[in-house]
Amino acid sequence: MKIGIDKIGFFTPHIYVDMNKLAVARNVEPEKFTIGIGQSQMAVAPITQDSITLAANAALKILDDEDREKIDYVIFGSESGIDHSKSGAVYVHQLLGLNPNARAIEVKQACYAATAGIQMAKGHIVLNPESKVLVLGSDIARYGLDTSGESTQGAGAVAMVISANPRILELENHNVYLTNDIMDFWRPIYSDKAFVDGKFSNEQYIAFFNKVWTAYQEKSGFDLNEMEAICFHLPYTKMGLKALRTVLDDTTEEVRERLLNHYTTSTTYNRNVGNIYTGSLYLSLLSLLEQSEDLKDGSRIGMFSYGSGAVGEFFSGILQPNYRNHLNMKDHKQLFDSRKEVLIEEYEHIFKETLPADGSDIELDIMKDPASICLAGITDHKRQYVNKHS
Repeated sequence: MKIGIDKIGFFTPHIYVDMNKLAVARNVEPEKFTIGIGQSQMAVAPITQDSITLAANAALKILDDEDREKIDYVIFGSESGIDHSKSGAVYVHQLLGLNPNARAIEVKQACYAATAGIQMAKGHIVLNPESKVLVLGSDIARYGLDTSGESTQGAGAVAMVISANPRILELENHNVYLTNDIMDFWRPIYSDKAFVDGKFSNEQYIAFFNKVWTAYQEKSGFDLNEMEAICFHLPYTKMGLKALRTVLDDTTEEVRERLLNHYTTSTTYNRNVGNIYTGSLYLSLLSLLEQSEDLKDGSRIGMFSYGSGAVGEFFSGILQPNYRNHLNMKDHKQLFDSRKEVLIEEYEHIFKETLPADGSDIELDIMKDPASICLAGITDHKRQYVNKHS
């Protein structure tokens, strides 16, 4: 039985910062941001968007009535959770009007969580072939104003429907995974900002990639020749390129050129959104599928998932016949085209707007936010979500 990605959707907030202007404001050479880390724009989340609303908006336009009935498992991958007890999946389940006879859970392991969700979904489909699973990767990356990590912030979510007989990508079973207890990036319960050892994290990302890629080759019998493209988790777009370059000497010039060209295409969306943690790998995949004009049905796409702390996995999938007919390219193009640039002063003001930390009630102006699903405020310690079109 084939199992894989049947639908895939994406959402990012309606405002962004130009990285050239951010660099000037921080007295940094613009090329350090646009070339050095490979970022052009950075999505900014208004106070009316959180990990719940981002995920729900990402799924909203890809689901039809059949999906809402057949989805009996919602897996919410995030490191931007809003409650220590209640899962983000329960909120999203209600906002999307899904079948009540469903499981709904939240999973966490830094940027790896959505990949874990997909693998859990595959097991569920094996046991329940008529079911569908909604897997969500949703995050807001915040490091603080004028910090070393500021240029790698971002906000967004990717939603995927996993099912039997998928119409976009069949997931193969040659997965290889690796865990090691390291402190390259972490966020203690008491902190609203992450801690990161940047140099160490970059080294571990590349080390994990080399280990799981080597093991994948041994397990699958495939090498770079069999990969039409490889997508990476992208905390910033140059990170995946650094890892890819470590293995390109093992193949021909033709294959190197193909992989590098596809890599560039796969970073288009990420370059203009920033880091979305759990969704970053799948935003890269979506960018490749929607922006590439020469990907053929039956192509094998490799994927490297990495979550600091750390867990890594390499796996692959096969593009299905006429997969492009099942992408949501028009809506995603409109999403990008409708975004508004904010000046640095506006961005800093928005960044400083935070929800009360003392349990106070607050009402938010959702009319300034064009998204269908928004956070409208907090009442009696409960977040109030609104679907404007329900």
